Amino acid sequence: MGSSAKKKKDKKKDFQKPKLKVGKARPKPANFTDTSFKSKAIVLNQQSLTTAAPSATSQFAHHISLLTSRTDSQRRDSLSYLTTAIATRPTNAPLPQPVSVLLPKLFPLTLDISNGVRSQLLKLLRALPPRDIEDHIGNVILWIRAGVTNLAAEIRSSTMDMLAWALDCAGDALVSCAGGWVKTLKALIIMQGWPMESSPQAWSSTKTTFGKLGSDGKALAKSLTTLAAFLEAGLHDRRQEQGMQSMSWGWPLNHVEQHMISRRSNCFAYLNLFGPPPDEESQIYEDRGDRQRVFANRFRKPIELGLEAAKQGGGDVGRASARVQKAIKDGMKDFDGLN
Repeated sequence: MGSSAKKKKDKKKDFQKPKLKVGKARPKPANFTDTSFKSKAIVLNQQSLTTAAPSATSQFAHHISLLTSRTDSQRRDSLSYLTTAIATRPTNAPLPQPVSVLLPKLFPLTLDISNGVRSQLLKLLRALPPRDIEDHIGNVILWIRAGVTNLAAEIRSSTMDMLAWALDCAGDALVSCAGGWVKTLKALIIMQGWPMESSPQAWSSTKTTFGKLGSDGKALAKSLTTLAAFLEAGLHDRRQEQGMQSMSWGWPLNHVEQHMISRRSNCFAYLNLFGPPPDEESQIYEDRGDRQRVFANRFRKPIELGLEAAKQGGGDVGRASARVQKAIKDGMKDFDGLN
């Protein structure tokens, strides 16, 4: 009887409501799980709470300093900010920083291992005023030659785009600066895999692959197209158009442009009055006839032999080779070997 009464009492207890007292919390069930949490705040000791935002000039300078960051995404984002700031500035407004400050910070990125950084760098260079590049083309071509002879094929391909940009901005100044003609031609020939010697023994021992399909053929076509543009800038006579413009002045104002003040900052640099005697490769070939003479003596035969081998590939490579041959033919048609 005792156990039966206990069972009835326990069963009745399940249906009884507990009597709660005022101010006393309801008891928690046996299987209750505590899900409460406490949040902690992060306090910065040097946190600025000022409402004044940094100026556009200070932000521009800050992103210039970030170009040496170790993370490629940071370098790419900083280049993107600089490009937007330059492209969206008011018309005829000066740059936030002069080109003489920007270029030494930008051109080391020519050899950057990140393809995104190099692509964004090219966009930034195209946003710069072309007239401001001419005075600094001597330093620009140094980095371009370093990229052209780089071991990485991606860097060489990106550098060819930068060389095409430099030719569009200041082609005459590029081929006329110290080392701009001979050294750059030598680097471009080495990039193609062509030997500098025109002897059959040198060419028979050289194994050059001209890819017809895929990225190899496209890279070769791009390099040959840029080589053609470089030869056009150095060998073609640009003064014919200028002479036609000068004739519009009428007599006695003939050849006015030859007597005007030069636009270059160092227009007498070719005299080399205070520098060491330069060798043939570092010489300034400002005269078209001198460039023709050096090209005929050192580069014409190797380039023509290389083009004959490249034309066998056909396609884009063959068309680019034909353009190089046309540039040589048009640029050397008035060369007699005596000037």
